Amino acid sequence: MTSFPNSPRLLKGAIVGIDKNNPATSVIVFQYNPETMTRKLEARTAGGGETGDRSEALRLTSAPKETITISVDIDATDQLERAEATAVSSGINPTLAALEMLFYPKSSVVLDNIKLAAGGMLVITPTEAPLTLFVWGPTRVLPVRITSFSITEQAFDTLLNPIQAKVDLTMQVLSYYDLETKHRGFSLFVAYQIAKEIMATSNTFNNAQSLGVSLKL
Repeated sequence: MTSFPNSPRLLKGAIVGIDKNNPATSVIVFQYNPETMTRKLEARTAGGGETGDRSEALRLTSAPKETITISVDIDATDQLERAEATAVSSGINPTLAALEMLFYPKSSVVLDNIKLAAGGMLVITPTEAPLTLFVWGPTRVLPVRITSFSITEQAFDTLLNPIQAKVDLTMQVLSYYDLETKHRGFSLFVAYQIAKEIMATSNTFNNAQSLGVSLKL
């Protein structure tokens, strides 16, 4: 704990899974915020390039495709020193399981589908994954699809439960290109874009003042 009572409170990043069929929300708060984040944006355009229509080269069809990559450290050392029951019995397995379950259909749905198939149902609708949110401060609450993650388990207790791990997460941001207008993630992304537009306008004004010249476009 810091010795400076007036030091700013550090917000924690998180992954939140919201399942419309399950009121219990999965919340994975980062024990330690990642030190770096890699974001890749790819424009969605109507034309241009070698084969596209040159008259459409500057037309944007939608929000860019954005991919976010982070590395998260998970460590049960402090909890084990305090003899917390969950850490003692399971290490960091519960946190890893919460992340992994974002990739799994519910077992109850799997069993129901088996019964439907056995009863002659020919077409079974694939299970909808939970709405997954990447929370990184008040202006970045983004609907995402976790496309992949790797887990490197680095230390174990006497029962071989992992107690330290590094998780590399790759997420694709879901924009209005991906979601229906009635989907709750749609409005979250629009709010994110509006906040970004406001910040971009502020930056443009400041840079124009510093430049000290008038640009006529």
